[in-house]
Amino acid sequence: MSEIIKVGMADLKTCKSPDAVTTLGLGSCVGVAIWDPVTKIGGLAHVMLPDSTKVKNNINVYKFADTGIEELVRLILEMGAGKSRLKAKIAGGAQMFAFQNKSDMVRVGDSNVIASKKKLAELGIPLVAEDTGENYGRTVVFYPENGDFYIRAIGKDEKVI
Repeated sequence: MSEIIKVGMADLKTCKSPDAVTTLGLGSCVGVAIWDPVTKIGGLAHVMLPDSTKVKNNINVYKFADTGIEELVRLILEMGAGKSRLKAKIAGGAQMFAFQNKSDMVRVGDSNVIASKKKLAELGIPLVAEDTGENYGRTVVFYPENGDFYIRAIGKDEKVI
């Protein structure tokens, strides 16, 4: 029997097929799914902010794109995944509120997407699909069995990337 493991906000979890990982309510946050298609080991990070160096005294490395993605990769490799086979998919990074001011403070979604892509590139992990931006929240379920990333949003058809 497979289990769908819940990932909270500013959290991450790993799993091995047939299990899956899910996170609810990705608004400006980004869900970063990484997996090895051979071992079927993977995980999901719920990234809230782009850069850990901008926040003092923060002990939650899962919260940030730079440190959370690094930690997710470390844990997946520790479970037996092969670094050269890792692939990634991302979802979220929405602009949830319409503001006239286009400052960085209100463009957290864009910043999270950019930072996630940058960290994946630094780690040499190809980004093979994404569903990002727009102005609506998403709930996602990721299956390392086949790399399917299900994306659900209110008023939208479910999609798989």
